[in-house]
Amino acid sequence: MKIYPFKIPKKPQENIVVQEDHDLSFFDKLHQHEEIQISHILEGRGKLVVGNKVHRFEPGDTFAIGSNIPHLFKSRVSNTKSRMLSLFFLPNAFGENFFDLPEMKQVAPFFDKINFGISLKSANSAIYEKFKMIKSLNKYELFLRLLDILKSFSATDSLPLSNYPYQKSLSNDHGKRLQLIFDHVMKNFQDEIKLKTIADLIHMSPNALCRFFKQRSNKSFFTFVTEVRIEHACQLLLEKKEMSKAEIALLSGFNTISNFNKHFKSVKGISPSKYQERMSLN
Repeated sequence: MKIYPFKIPKKPQENIVVQEDHDLSFFDKLHQHEEIQISHILEGRGKLVVGNKVHRFEPGDTFAIGSNIPHLFKSRVSNTKSRMLSLFFLPNAFGENFFDLPEMKQVAPFFDKINFGISLKSANSAIYEKFKMIKSLNKYELFLRLLDILKSFSATDSLPLSNYPYQKSLSNDHGKRLQLIFDHVMKNFQDEIKLKTIADLIHMSPNALCRFFKQRSNKSFFTFVTEVRIEHACQLLLEKKEMSKAEIALLSGFNTISNFNKHFKSVKGISPSKYQERMSLN
């Protein structure tokens, strides 16, 4: 199966696909598909890349990812399995103008925001109840449940997952090159990342690589690397409170504490200590 475009397996006459991922890690290759994806995290923690942004995911989080937005879930290495329930559907699955009907007015905000992807970043018990037992529903019940979930997304405050809308699917060649870049960064962000190494990996010059990445993500390559490192540091700040900031900096790919503090504040707007303090109060 080709990574680009990724094909969601579906049966004939199946307009809504329910999928449960339950393994040590989710499918961690950068991919895109035409279907809108709504996913609820039941177990596992890690990083989520959507478009040009990096986020954390943890149990209770719910994400909606629009058509053809490149994304990947990178589970944290552990002995604990990751578990996620997802719904996939095409915007026109129920008719070309179905969601434009007056009766669908309450779900319209969902489609206004979906091009950037959206996140409900809290353990939302109401959303969990909507995903609960979803695999056992018949087609009619599943259709009603999907509308109910879309209504919840429309009525609940959400956060954008990206700031760069993707309207077209990537070519196989461009998709594979981005996949190689993302794979290398995700596996090596704790170490020094050399532009020449990645450029050689995708058979480009360093300058061409920088242009290629900026054109497809609206940000520089090293800005992306920094964001991956900062999100890893955020996980450590929340889960390893006994660690010193210097240890966390080193484990996140920063060679000095001053460099770590500078980049952390640039990305998050506050210092690592303030972030740790603020998140501990939530």
